[in-house]
Amino acid sequence: MISRRRVGGTMPAERGRDLEDLNDQAPTGRRTRDSAADIWGERTPFHGQHAWPVRVDEHLVAEPGKWVQSACVLCSNGCGLDIAVKDGRIVGVRGRAADEVNRGRLGPKGLNAWRANASADRLTTPLIRRGSRLVEASWDEAMGLVVERSKEIIARYTGSAIGFYTSGQLMLEEYYTLGVIGKAGLGTPHMDGNTRLCTATAAASLKETFGSDGQPGSYFDIDETACILHVGHNMAETDTVLWMRILDRRRGPEPPRLVAIDPRDTPTTREADLHLKPKPGSNVPVLNGLLHLIIANGHIDGAYIARHTVGFEQLRHTVEAYTPERVQQLSGVPAGDLVAAARILGEAETLVSTVLQGVYQSMQATAAACQVNNLNLIRGLVGKPGCGILQMNGQPTAQNTRETGADGDLPGFRNWDNPEHIAELARLWNVDPGIIPHWAPPTHALQIFRYAEQLSIRMLWIQATNPAVTLPDLARIRSILSNPDLFVVVNEIFPTETTALADVVLPAAAWGEKTGTFTNVDRTVHIAHKAIDPPGEARSDLDIFLDYARRMRLRDKDGAPLIKWSDPEGAFEAWKACSRGRPCDYTGLSYAKLTGGSGIPWPCNERFPDGKHRIYEDGVFPTSPEVCESFGHDLITGAVVTPEEYKARNPGGRALLKPAEYQPPHEEPDEAYPYWLSTGRLVHHFHTRTKTGRAPELATAAPDAFVQVSSRDAAALGIGEGDWVRITSRRGQIEVTARVGGIEPGRVFVPFHYGYWDEPGRARAANELTIFEWDTVSKQPHYKYAAVALTRVAQPSSEQPDTEVSKAPGLLARAKHAVQAVGAVVAPERQHVQEYLGLLEGSERALARALAQVAEAHQAEPDIFNECHMLADWSRRELEALRGLIARYGEARETEPDRLGDAVQPPLKRTGLGLVRDLHDCWLLANETHASLVVLDQAAKGLRDEEMRRLVERVDGQNNRQRSWLLTRIKQAAPQALVVPS
Repeated sequence: MISRRRVGGTMPAERGRDLEDLNDQAPTGRRTRDSAADIWGERTPFHGQHAWPVRVDEHLVAEPGKWVQSACVLCSNGCGLDIAVKDGRIVGVRGRAADEVNRGRLGPKGLNAWRANASADRLTTPLIRRGSRLVEASWDEAMGLVVERSKEIIARYTGSAIGFYTSGQLMLEEYYTLGVIGKAGLGTPHMDGNTRLCTATAAASLKETFGSDGQPGSYFDIDETACILHVGHNMAETDTVLWMRILDRRRGPEPPRLVAIDPRDTPTTREADLHLKPKPGSNVPVLNGLLHLIIANGHIDGAYIARHTVGFEQLRHTVEAYTPERVQQLSGVPAGDLVAAARILGEAETLVSTVLQGVYQSMQATAAACQVNNLNLIRGLVGKPGCGILQMNGQPTAQNTRETGADGDLPGFRNWDNPEHIAELARLWNVDPGIIPHWAPPTHALQIFRYAEQLSIRMLWIQATNPAVTLPDLARIRSILSNPDLFVVVNEIFPTETTALADVVLPAAAWGEKTGTFTNVDRTVHIAHKAIDPPGEARSDLDIFLDYARRMRLRDKDGAPLIKWSDPEGAFEAWKACSRGRPCDYTGLSYAKLTGGSGIPWPCNERFPDGKHRIYEDGVFPTSPEVCESFGHDLITGAVVTPEEYKARNPGGRALLKPAEYQPPHEEPDEAYPYWLSTGRLVHHFHTRTKTGRAPELATAAPDAFVQVSSRDAAALGIGEGDWVRITSRRGQIEVTARVGGIEPGRVFVPFHYGYWDEPGRARAANELTIFEWDTVSKQPHYKYAAVALTRVAQPSSEQPDTEVSKAPGLLARAKHAVQAVGAVVAPERQHVQEYLGLLEGSERALARALAQVAEAHQAEPDIFNECHMLADWSRRELEALRGLIARYGEARETEPDRLGDAVQPPLKRTGLGLVRDLHDCWLLANETHASLVVLDQAAKGLRDEEMRRLVERVDGQNNRQRSWLLTRIKQAAPQALVVPS
């Protein structure tokens, strides 16, 4: 049996022995450099596409018996590598010289993290919870329990009570299988992943501007560009091999200029020709200021704008107000620096812009990312050699979650708001279109956890990620995951803070132990072949999903198995069929084609048999309503643009220039919490260190969390280098050591990698402090700003969070659940359709009565008398039609607001103003009916009740005619009634 008092559950002694075993092997091997210290290696200067010299990086602990083709999955660069295997063990890696992405180079994580595969604390046997303990079980027991609970929850609560939270670490084949299970098998709209934390804004901004996901840039653009702009992207530490490419360009002939926008001093900003340091949450005013200056200075391509974009005049008008002086006031960026940056960016003949978490995890994330798109577009620098935009991903396979539908998106970049796209998927999967969730925007990660908090979601299946460390406001997340009424399943390779809170833990195969493909930022697809067997009874996530689908007996319309493949290659072929004709067309790829050489970018099909590195060369974008992945959003409110509104704008293959006004952050420093906190990455670690923390070189290089504080603030607080500091926010506190310097006064930085699985004995996870909120459009959490206080302490005094009683309720918790159980007998759980049927019936009845009263009060107005009686009669007939639904679902009249019959009562004054007021009140009642119909329509889709959906649609059609007439008549009567004295 396995039991842990604290969150996590690593066995430190065994882990230590394992690292010693690996270290003991090191002298017999070889390595090209100490990459933990020499992060980027030697320079190989160059200029020009296909001119980057080969440099093969290698790290071996023993001479291999064979090499197996693979690729690195520890940043979004996606470097090709080979795995060295000896006696069934991984003994090293080397970069693939033939691969166009890295030309043989590897970063510190790629060269070292493979050593975690052999750690002694690998999960090798399924675990199920017995009270407060996780107990070893057979696969049949574990999967039987998962399936049993799934069926119980579906029968009692519907498939909408099941949620999936996946990772950026699986393979394309696993994501697609998971997406089909969730969307076509269970019909749940609740599918997302930790890619929501790192890459959701990349996808959102591409959809908003270009109509579809898919990068409008290539790594090859770096090879010949004249200028590079990094916005919130510390590439030197997040994408080390791509940074090597830039460094080699900068040391070669015709080096590109480099502008960096980042609040902190980093290796990236130190290399830059110009560094802008905005205060947290102020990316939009800085970018608006750059756009204003570029337009004002005439550094735009008017012909390109006219032919290939829409919305320029609105953009121009919006950014006019963002003068250098105003931008300085809002962001702290000196006006002179802004002018200098605009000159560099405006005069460059070619430009590559890259964006990452400094934008994506901050205030107005999507709005800011779209302004970067706008900058390249108004300069006409998209789709040309040396010109492009890389809205970067935080993880290597994040692109595949978006492509295959394992997150909130639909497979193949299809539009959830386009009925034809839903019909395509239904034909492909041979299922009824109604089962595919498309009746509302998809559920994002934090909303999934909020539903779990409310127990609207009763089962949460987590794969290859660690939300008990990565999500904001960790105390809240631990409370959610530890609720005994939430059934938590976790696929993992190591014990983590999240597995400690699970009801079932399924041991998974890791990288190198399974075959699959994945796609990097610039759309390059790599194959990773299985090199060794997984340890013990561990299985690939694909095999776990296939087993689940089989046990659940998921079927298509003809009764055949829904999942028609049984291995990775079969899943890949099925995905190819799903991608056919879409922007991410994979139909020209195969396992054989991907094996032996370089990765290949999509689109790859009959037209582009060798793939296409640079898209949008013709300036035609997938923005037509029939093709686009999204109709877009209001960048400030996040409201969805309707299909009708989108078609009216008529982008017709042109990019959309969408402006945004500045909105300040929702939490700012004050007297109690006087410092800005931002969180971020370190070059040596990935996510919560489940792999990198078990690699000796990486663990030694970055062993613990810290807080970076300015020299001025440190002096004021009496803090010296290495001193212990307590950091407190409105949500929690941590204690870490200080690093002094390299950051602006009033700002502090804490890396987010560190949790509790290696038992530090104190609170140290950065997300104890962060805010549970998200961007209005992309729904990506805000990690880059929070208000905190700092206090120097002699030594740590906080305790590491524990979950000793979380899944085994104590006396108070048992009493609470007993009370809830008694309440359930008195007031059993029920669907809440009846409440809204009551609201609808009440508002429609009140509308009919009000319309009849208005008709009688204004008999001198023939159209009012006749039309209002007719509209009242419509409402009475619809009330009759609703009786069948009310008989089926019941009606809860106790929730009906009093105002429905009486509060909105026409004044019945026989004057012009009285008529306007009477019609106004009737219009309000008609809108009350419409709101109830909208809610019931969504419920009908979720229930897959076609009879209800058709009835609601018919009633809403009549209601729309009522509202349209009332509004028309109000507009006609208002000028005379309000303008002429009476």
